[in-house]
Amino acid sequence: MRFSPQFLDELRARLPVSEVVRRRVKLRKAGREFKGLSPFNKEKTASFFVNDQKAMWFDFSSGKNGNIFDFVMLTEGVSFPEAVERLAGQAGVPMPVMTREATAHEERRKTLNDIVELAAKFFEANLASRAGARGRGYLADRGIAPATQLKFRLGCASAEQYALKEHLGAAKVSVEDMVEAGLLVAGDDIAVPYDRFRDRVMFPIADWRGRVIAFGGRALDKDVPAKYLNSPETPLFHKGATLYNIAAARAAAHAGQRLIAVEGYIDVIAMATAGYEATVAPLGTAFTAEQLALTWRMADEPILCFDGDVAGRRAAYRAIDLALPLVKPGKSLKFAALPDGQDPDDLVRSGDREAVEDVLAAARPLADMLWARESEAGPFTTPERRAALETRLGEIMATIADETVRRYYRAEFGARLRQLFAPIEVSARRRGFDDKARRPGPGARKPYPRTAFDRDEGYMAASPRLAESPLHRGHRTAIPRREALILQAALNYPWLLHDHLEELSETEFRHADTRKLKAALIDILAHHAGQGAEHEVQQRAGQQAELDRMELAAELTRRGFADLIGRIERTITTLSVWGARPEAAAADVLHTWRQLLALHRQWHSLTRELKDAEMALGQDNTETNYSRLRDVKARLSSIDGTEALIEGFGEQSGRPARST
Repeated sequence: MRFSPQFLDELRARLPVSEVVRRRVKLRKAGREFKGLSPFNKEKTASFFVNDQKAMWFDFSSGKNGNIFDFVMLTEGVSFPEAVERLAGQAGVPMPVMTREATAHEERRKTLNDIVELAAKFFEANLASRAGARGRGYLADRGIAPATQLKFRLGCASAEQYALKEHLGAAKVSVEDMVEAGLLVAGDDIAVPYDRFRDRVMFPIADWRGRVIAFGGRALDKDVPAKYLNSPETPLFHKGATLYNIAAARAAAHAGQRLIAVEGYIDVIAMATAGYEATVAPLGTAFTAEQLALTWRMADEPILCFDGDVAGRRAAYRAIDLALPLVKPGKSLKFAALPDGQDPDDLVRSGDREAVEDVLAAARPLADMLWARESEAGPFTTPERRAALETRLGEIMATIADETVRRYYRAEFGARLRQLFAPIEVSARRRGFDDKARRPGPGARKPYPRTAFDRDEGYMAASPRLAESPLHRGHRTAIPRREALILQAALNYPWLLHDHLEELSETEFRHADTRKLKAALIDILAHHAGQGAEHEVQQRAGQQAELDRMELAAELTRRGFADLIGRIERTITTLSVWGARPEAAAADVLHTWRQLLALHRQWHSLTRELKDAEMALGQDNTETNYSRLRDVKARLSSIDGTEALIEGFGEQSGRPARST
């Protein structure tokens, strides 16, 4: 709604700035002005001033200033129309009369809001009744307490086809209104409209102001084609233009909590229960530009928290492509990856708040995620591959609309390219050679040429404090056992890196820390191979192998991986995988290595198949799709049994065969 200048001037005249500010700040007279403590920063000396003559306020501690509308928007986290409405109520001034069409549209929205609210109350009552026993059982299984159910106004839709329709009909709501509100299914081929939501746990979806505008329903019957079902598009509800829990999250974010975006309703509830009330979720689809804009209205750098699987990574990469054209100075994203096979609900229930905090502390900036995505296609061992990476990054940078942000991205990625393409020089700096030793002598390798992104800005290495921060360490949630075994074998037997480097580089790790260690191993081997053929491993047992292992451990320690290596060792809780232990013979090591990599690739492939099969079944509930899903699940289950065969290796090491 647009407001005339005359109406806004009347509000300014009726409401001195000091009167509006006093509702939140204790003011005292200071000459012609008032002063008090900043509402935006904690301070002991007053630096917040109000001048009624100028109709302005000034906060010198934060650099913020403005009029009465700005103050209400900043301190209460509301939009401009909402601020105007609140100030009009405070001043006792009626809101301006809208046009006939606008009035009719607003009245229609209010009518639909009332109808949807009646439906929400019906679902709530149904959940509490005998008919809601299955719904209460499902929520109990998910660890959602009764008090939390009330807080989120959860409900249950009856399995009967016309239960809601008859209830609303008794309240004099017309069938046409129910259809327009998205509560009934109707059409030319449907003789009698019926309830859209049946036999489902119901999650009310609210707007910015907390008014229910739609629903999401989770099926209680596992054979239903669509496990989750949302309201259709209505005059109240546009799926891509709102977020679940947006009203509560806005208030929590305004109070200083981090804004977190997860994937589903249950995840939001779990996070809020753990104390992260500023948590939202898209409504069954990937993030949209409108939803991203909503998050930026609540926080400068919201954290997108995705599942730690292939689908979660793809979702993160889609979010990168969505955000880059829209980023502005100060407005960006962070990305937090969950452990393998866990969603936020799993993490909260298994590790409680500490585990969640570790994941959030390790959230990576947008630039880091973009770099990881584009550089993971390495190694960039040829000029053509390096040129392809630089060209691809240049094309991506061009999509950033804001000129200032684009310039800083180009400088940042130019520095990263120099570091990536000149590993020998970087290694020398890491080892602490002085400037004279680093000067190239006759025949020495020259530094890699400057890239197209380079500017005069230098590249600043991370400080020791930053290097030790949770962001660089990665979260401390469980490292997948198979990834730990693969890395443990490589650490104990560096000759595997020489003989099977390509296999390792092509192996996809999901945990952030194991990816870092894998990259470090590849980098160390590249430096080692570049120092001459005399460093190649000729023997795979005895003193030479031990020396190589010690050198590798020492280099990793210098690079700050000692703590991570300890965590990997603690992850392997069984000693039965003989081929990854230091005592194994080369033949057993090689058998174990090949088996681990084969199972790891198979598991990744089946995980992708499972996602595709679930999607296909959700779209078309046929026997063929159901059989496909069942087959994929059976093959995934069999991997654990197949992996146990690794424990049979060890005869070459003098280990007795396992008895059956």
